[in-house]
Amino acid sequence: MMDRIKRLLTPKTPAEQTMPPYVAVTALLVEAALVDGLYVNIESDMIAEILVEAFEFDADKADALLSEAETLAEEAVGSHQFTKHAKKLPMAERVKVIEAVYRVIYADGERSDLEDAYARHVAGLLHVDDVQRAEARRRAEARTSGTV
Repeated sequence: MMDRIKRLLTPKTPAEQTMPPYVAVTALLVEAALVDGLYVNIESDMIAEILVEAFEFDADKADALLSEAETLAEEAVGSHQFTKHAKKLPMAERVKVIEAVYRVIYADGERSDLEDAYARHVAGLLHVDDVQRAEARRRAEARTSGTV
C-alpha cells in the first residue's frame, strides 16, 4: 500500500523533478520558441546566446543545457512545471527572464498572438506585472530592432 502511495506522489517525468532555476528558465525559453509550432535554428541560436550572456556559460555548456531543456520542454505538460523553479529568482531576474522570452519570440522575425499570450502567461506565473512585462518587451524589441 505504501509503495502505491509513493508512486502516486513521485514525479513521473523529468520536467516534474526539482531543477535549478537556470534549467527551468532555459526550458521556458524553448517553450517560447515552440509556441508558434516552428522551432528554427535562429531561435535555438538566440537561446544559446542568452545563456552565454546571462549565465556566462561557454558555448559547449550552453549547448548541453539547451539540449536538456529541449527534452524537458517536450515532456512538459505546462509552463508551471518550470515557473515554480524560476520563481525562486529575485524579481529583477524574473523580469530579465521575460525579456529573454520576448527575445526568443522575436528571433525569427515574426510575432504571433500565441507568442504574445505565452509571454503574458509566463509573466503572470512569475508575478511580473504588466508594466514590468511591457518594459521587458520594449527592451527586447530594441535589441532586435529591424527583425520584428
